[in-house]
Amino acid sequence: MAAATLAGTRALTTVPLGGAGSGYDVKCNVGEITIDALSEDGDIFQVCYVPAGATVIGGWILAGDGDTGIEALDIDIGWAANGVDAADPDGFGNLGVWTGDATHGGSSEVGNQLMLGGVLLSAGPKTFTVDTLIQLETNTAAATGVAMNVTVVVMYLYNDDLSVVEPPV
Repeated sequence: MAAATLAGTRALTTVPLGGAGSGYDVKCNVGEITIDALSEDGDIFQVCYVPAGATVIGGWILAGDGDTGIEALDIDIGWAANGVDAADPDGFGNLGVWTGDATHGGSSEVGNQLMLGGVLLSAGPKTFTVDTLIQLETNTAAATGVAMNVTVVVMYLYNDDLSVVEPPV
Protein backbone atom coordinates (compact mmCIF):
# COMPACT_ATOMS: atom_id res chain seq x y z
CA MET A 1 0.00 0.00 0.00
CA ALA A 2 1.37 3.45 -0.87
CA ALA A 3 1.58 6.26 1.68
CA ALA A 4 -1.58 8.36 1.80
CA THR A 5 -2.69 11.82 2.84
CA LEU A 6 -5.95 11.99 4.78
CA ALA A 7 -7.73 15.14 5.93
CA GLY A 8 -9.86 15.51 9.03
CA THR A 9 -13.00 17.67 8.95
CA ARG A 10 -11.25 20.72 10.47
CA ALA A 11 -8.41 20.50 7.93
CA LEU A 12 -10.68 21.40 5.02
CA THR A 13 -10.18 24.82 3.46
CA THR A 14 -13.92 25.47 3.74
CA VAL A 15 -13.77 25.59 7.57
CA PRO A 16 -13.64 29.22 8.81
CA LEU A 17 -10.54 30.13 10.78
CA GLY A 18 -10.74 31.85 14.15
CA GLY A 19 -8.68 34.92 14.48
CA ALA A 20 -10.05 38.37 15.17
CA GLY A 21 -10.15 39.69 18.70
CA SER A 22 -8.30 41.49 21.40
CA GLY A 23 -4.54 41.19 21.68
CA TYR A 24 -3.19 38.38 23.83
CA ASP A 25 -6.48 36.52 23.97
CA VAL A 26 -5.56 32.89 23.45
CA LYS A 27 -7.25 31.28 20.46
CA CYS A 28 -7.24 27.64 19.50
CA ASN A 29 -8.13 25.26 16.77
CA VAL A 30 -9.03 21.64 17.38
CA GLY A 31 -8.67 18.94 14.77
CA GLU A 32 -9.82 15.34 14.95
CA ILE A 33 -8.98 12.44 12.71
CA THR A 34 -9.11 8.66 12.86
CA ILE A 35 -5.84 6.91 12.13
CA ASP A 36 -6.56 3.40 10.95
CA ALA A 37 -4.72 0.26 11.99
CA LEU A 38 -2.76 0.13 8.72
CA SER A 39 -1.04 3.55 8.92
CA GLU A 40 2.40 3.32 7.34
CA ASP A 41 5.56 5.35 6.89
CA GLY A 42 4.80 8.54 4.98
CA ASP A 43 1.06 8.73 5.74
CA ILE A 44 0.04 12.33 6.41
CA PHE A 45 -2.96 13.22 8.55
CA GLN A 46 -4.10 16.81 8.10
CA VAL A 47 -5.79 17.98 11.30
CA CYS A 48 -6.44 21.75 11.25
CA TYR A 49 -5.27 25.17 10.10
CA VAL A 50 -3.96 28.16 11.97
CA PRO A 51 -4.67 31.54 10.36
CA ALA A 52 -2.23 34.04 8.91
CA GLY A 53 -0.92 36.08 11.83
CA ALA A 54 -1.15 33.21 14.34
CA THR A 55 1.68 32.79 16.83
CA VAL A 56 1.54 29.22 18.09
CA ILE A 57 2.35 29.06 21.80
CA GLY A 58 1.50 25.45 22.62
CA GLY A 59 -0.98 22.64 22.38
CA TRP A 60 -1.39 18.93 22.83
CA ILE A 61 -2.44 15.64 21.27
CA LEU A 62 -4.90 13.17 22.79
CA ALA A 63 -5.06 9.77 21.13
CA GLY A 64 -6.02 6.20 21.82
CA ASP A 65 -3.54 3.36 21.95
CA GLY A 66 -2.87 2.68 18.27
CA ASP A 67 -0.31 -0.06 18.83
CA THR A 68 -1.33 -2.85 21.19
CA GLY A 69 1.64 -5.17 20.85
CA ILE A 70 5.30 -4.31 21.09
CA GLU A 71 5.04 -0.58 20.50
CA ALA A 72 6.54 0.72 17.28
CA LEU A 73 4.06 3.39 16.09
CA ASP A 74 5.99 6.64 15.55
CA ILE A 75 4.07 9.74 14.51
CA ASP A 76 5.34 13.34 14.52
CA ILE A 77 3.51 16.68 14.35
CA GLY A 78 4.42 19.74 12.32
CA TRP A 79 3.15 21.83 9.45
CA ALA A 80 2.79 21.63 5.68
CA ALA A 81 4.60 24.00 3.32
CA ASN A 82 2.56 27.18 3.05
CA GLY A 83 4.36 29.22 0.37
CA VAL A 84 6.43 31.07 3.00
CA ASP A 85 7.55 28.39 5.45
CA ALA A 86 8.96 25.08 4.24
CA ALA A 87 7.19 21.95 5.42
CA ASP A 88 8.45 20.78 8.80
CA PRO A 89 6.94 17.36 9.60
CA ASP A 90 8.22 17.41 13.18
CA GLY A 91 8.29 21.18 13.78
CA PHE A 92 5.99 20.84 16.78
CA GLY A 93 7.32 17.49 17.94
CA ASN A 94 9.51 14.56 17.03
CA LEU A 95 7.39 12.46 19.35
CA GLY A 96 9.10 9.10 19.11
CA VAL A 97 7.15 5.90 19.69
CA TRP A 98 3.58 6.32 20.92
CA THR A 99 3.30 3.73 23.69
CA GLY A 100 -0.29 4.30 24.78
CA ASP A 101 0.70 3.11 28.26
CA ALA A 102 -0.80 4.55 31.42
CA THR A 103 1.75 6.69 33.25
CA HIS A 104 1.98 8.01 36.78
CA GLY A 105 3.16 11.42 35.57
CA GLY A 106 0.38 11.86 33.04
CA SER A 107 -2.69 9.72 33.42
CA SER A 108 -3.81 6.34 34.61
CA GLU A 109 -5.77 5.90 31.38
CA VAL A 110 -4.41 3.95 28.43
CA GLY A 111 -3.74 6.30 25.53
CA ASN A 112 -1.37 9.01 24.38
CA GLN A 113 -1.22 12.49 25.91
CA LEU A 114 1.53 14.44 24.16
CA MET A 115 2.45 18.11 24.46
CA LEU A 116 3.55 20.13 21.43
CA GLY A 117 7.27 20.89 21.56
CA GLY A 118 9.82 20.99 18.76
CA VAL A 119 10.47 24.60 17.74
CA LEU A 120 8.41 25.81 20.72
CA LEU A 121 11.08 24.36 23.02
CA SER A 122 14.12 25.31 20.95
CA ALA A 123 13.16 28.77 19.67
CA GLY A 124 9.94 29.83 21.39
CA PRO A 125 6.56 30.68 19.86
CA LYS A 126 6.20 30.15 16.09
CA THR A 127 4.48 32.83 13.99
CA PHE A 128 2.90 32.04 10.63
CA THR A 129 2.27 34.88 8.15
CA VAL A 130 -0.10 32.83 5.97
CA ASP A 131 -2.79 30.24 6.72
CA THR A 132 -0.92 27.06 7.67
CA LEU A 133 -2.00 23.42 7.80
CA ILE A 134 -1.04 21.49 10.93
CA GLN A 135 -0.48 17.79 10.27
CA LEU A 136 0.73 14.49 11.66
CA GLU A 137 3.07 12.19 9.75
CA THR A 138 3.71 8.50 10.36
CA ASN A 139 7.37 7.49 10.46
CA THR A 140 6.98 3.88 11.56
CA ALA A 141 3.92 1.67 11.32
CA ALA A 142 2.41 0.03 14.38
CA ALA A 143 3.57 -3.51 15.16
CA THR A 144 -0.01 -4.47 16.04
CA GLY A 145 -2.11 -1.60 14.73
CA VAL A 146 -5.50 -0.60 16.07
CA ALA A 147 -7.60 2.29 14.73
CA MET A 148 -7.48 5.29 17.05
CA ASN A 149 -9.14 8.66 17.28
CA VAL A 150 -6.64 11.52 17.49
CA THR A 151 -7.48 15.03 18.72
CA VAL A 152 -4.98 17.85 18.20
CA VAL A 153 -5.36 21.16 20.04
CA VAL A 154 -3.25 24.10 18.81
CA MET A 155 -3.12 27.22 21.02
CA TYR A 156 -2.12 30.54 19.48
CA LEU A 157 -2.15 34.30 19.80
CA TYR A 158 -3.48 36.21 16.80
CA ASN A 159 -1.82 39.23 15.19
CA ASP A 160 0.17 40.00 18.31
CA ASP A 161 3.64 41.45 18.46
CA LEU A 162 5.53 39.37 21.03
CA SER A 163 8.45 41.78 21.22
CA VAL A 164 9.03 43.65 24.45
CA VAL A 165 7.46 47.09 24.43
CA GLU A 166 8.12 49.70 27.09
CA PRO A 167 4.94 50.50 29.03
CA PRO A 168 3.58 54.05 28.76
CA VAL A 169 4.77 56.44 31.46
